Parts: sequence; C-alpha cells; structure tokens
Amino acid sequence: MAITGLGHTGLWVYDLPRMRDFYERVMGLTVTDEDEELQIVFFSARPDEEHHEFVLQTGRTSPIGDKQQHQISWRVESLEDLRAFHRRFQEEGVKVQQEVTHGNAFGIYFFDPEGNRNEVYLRIERDVRQPFRKSIDFGLSPEEIHAEAERLLGDGGNAYQPVQ
Repeated sequence: MAITGLGHTGLWVYDLPRMRDFYERVMGLTVTDEDEELQIVFFSARPDEEHHEFVLQTGRTSPIGDKQQHQISWRVESLEDLRAFHRRFQEEGVKVQQEVTHGNAFGIYFFDPEGNRNEVYLRIERDVRQPFRKSIDFGLSPEEIHAEAERLLGDGGNAYQPVQ
C-alpha cells in the first residue's frame, strides 16, 4: 500500500462568487462541476485528465486572517508562465508575500481574496536542501533571473546544502 499523490484539496469560504472569480479568472482554473444548492464549485488545472484538484464551498467559520492551512501550491510549466503570473498579480492587485528561489524551484507566494496563502511555482532540476528561500524579482529577464538564482545559491553560507 502506498500513496501515489495528492488528489485534491479544498477551502471553506465566505464569499463563493468572489473566490470562484479569483480561482477561475485570475488563476486560470477550469470549473468542472458545481452545485448551487450546496454552494460548492469544483476546479481543475487539467480537466481532460483530472475532474478536480481543488474545491471551494461556502461554510467558512473562522475569521479571515486565521491560519487554516500552510499554503496551496500550483505548479507551472515554464519560467514564462511564472513571469506571466507576476504581471497578472500586479495588474489584479493581488497581495504577494514574496517572490523566491528555493534553489530547486522558483515561486511566488500570494494571498487569495480571503487571505489563504498560495504559491505558483516552477520546479528546477537542482539538488538543494530545504528549507532554502531567498527573494528574487520575476520582473527581470529570464537570463537575469537565472543569473540571480545562481548568485543566491552561493550567497549566505549555510542556506544552500546539497541533499545528503
């Protein structure tokens, strides 16, 4: 018996229409199903392969700002995708916590309209011991981003350690 992967996750929300708009329009997820009576919406990044990876349902009881989950991370395919989210978040006024290199990934940490922390990230084929997290600007050119990421790996002593 073995876990083969994470199937889906979901959030209880206060304002379903606002949250649906954010994840559908801003994040680009596809609504695959919904039930207006139950006030639930199912989303997929890969609707041809997976019915849903994410669910929103009305019923949140904790105040906005209470920590409910650590983060929800969304993988992208290219650095250009990540840079496109950088631009979209600026255009939409999305609150960004930090743009980072993890050595083995580039990521943007941000908050949805109800304060839930998310991340869009690009996996990098590097062996970098975690946690490793240093700020980087995805408004730079791709060449500058890669050069800065390399510089940051060597900067700061013990932050970078190859996995043993």
